[in-house]
Amino acid sequence: MAPLRACLILLITALCITVPVSAGTKYLDGSPNLNVLVSGTNEFSAGSEISIPLVIENTGFSTSKEVASSVIDRPDLPATAKFVAVTMTPGDAPFVIKSDPQMIGDLPGQAKKTVTVQAKIDSNAPAGTYLVPVNLTYTRIDSVIQYQVDSFKNYYVVETTTVYVPIVIKKEVIPGIVAAIPDHLIANSDGYLNLTIKNTGTLDGTKATVKLLRNDNSPVTPVDNSVYIGDFPAGSTVSCRYKVNVAETAQNASYPVDLVVVYQNNEGDFVTSRTETAGVAVGSKVDFVILSPPAEMNPGSKKIIQVVYKNTGSTPVRSAEARISAVKPFTSSSDISYLGDLAPGQTATATFQLKVSSDATVKDYGLDSEIRYLSSLNSTTISDPMKVTVRVDNLTGIAGILSNSVYVSVIVAIIIGIVYALYYLRKKRQ
Repeated sequence: MAPLRACLILLITALCITVPVSAGTKYLDGSPNLNVLVSGTNEFSAGSEISIPLVIENTGFSTSKEVASSVIDRPDLPATAKFVAVTMTPGDAPFVIKSDPQMIGDLPGQAKKTVTVQAKIDSNAPAGTYLVPVNLTYTRIDSVIQYQVDSFKNYYVVETTTVYVPIVIKKEVIPGIVAAIPDHLIANSDGYLNLTIKNTGTLDGTKATVKLLRNDNSPVTPVDNSVYIGDFPAGSTVSCRYKVNVAETAQNASYPVDLVVVYQNNEGDFVTSRTETAGVAVGSKVDFVILSPPAEMNPGSKKIIQVVYKNTGSTPVRSAEARISAVKPFTSSSDISYLGDLAPGQTATATFQLKVSSDATVKDYGLDSEIRYLSSLNSTTISDPMKVTVRVDNLTGIAGILSNSVYVSVIVAIIIGIVYALYYLRKKRQ
């Protein structure tokens, strides 16, 4: 009986315990409070493509709440900003915003998220601080009506707030190319490029050096690429001269070159300006053609031939001389001929002395010829090889007969025979 009595006591005690009803929490105040900050630097250069990391933070919170068994917990708190959309607009700033509005979802109180906005600053944007508007659209809970212990209804409103973010366009040296004048720039040669550069920025640069750079695969390559100019005040203009090389593949066209200025700023740091590109006019390479007809020679003959050359390029040449390469069956005692200065489109005649061997095959021969000349920088340049056509053919008519030893032998034999016959007849008559 003792064990049974103990079990009944435990059962009665358990039935007397009151199970409390779960308590809910009701927040009595609070609302979203959104702010925008720039993560990292907010200083950018004019003309640059930029990425602006924006930190969206919600500093809202609730200070009062009610906890009661008759209250049902709400899924959305008063300080939560729901369905937040972020839109940056340029306002009065010299920007172009490239990003569309961005959704970042719900942002509870005391939370933050980061979005990145892509923008392009105008190349001529004045330096200064600009307040750029960021529009934040979100939904928040406005009120809650509880109908019964286990049912309620939330009422929401949509709100928009605008936060102004400071964006700074830095003072800096901005090179502007006023003029790019070539000095006898042609393909397959060296020449000079004269540049006039203006500081279109708002900063007075010091200890400045203007550097000329090759643009990707441009055929124009700087030989001397740096010119020290010292102080470069805002609005001032300087002239620089660079020696450049133009590749053989260049045509009669305009090709790009790049330019930067390395200078010391107000903080004493050496910085490099943004890159500016200029178009440079380049002429096609110096070229020559042969206008004269094929020279004619006979096996075993020696002859002075004349070859007419024409400058078909776009630039004059100086102290030009033509050369011919005599190869078997030809020899030459005079294979160089002076032509002098040749302007574009001008012609000149060269004379060469050639001898062809007597056993030469009758046909057309092509002898290599080239022209050596001085460029605008007094450097010696050699043209592409050309072919001088020499036609070797047998003599015709009397000259052809007399040039053939067999024919000559027969003729001599006939003459001897005739002379002998005349002598024999005269002697017989006597």
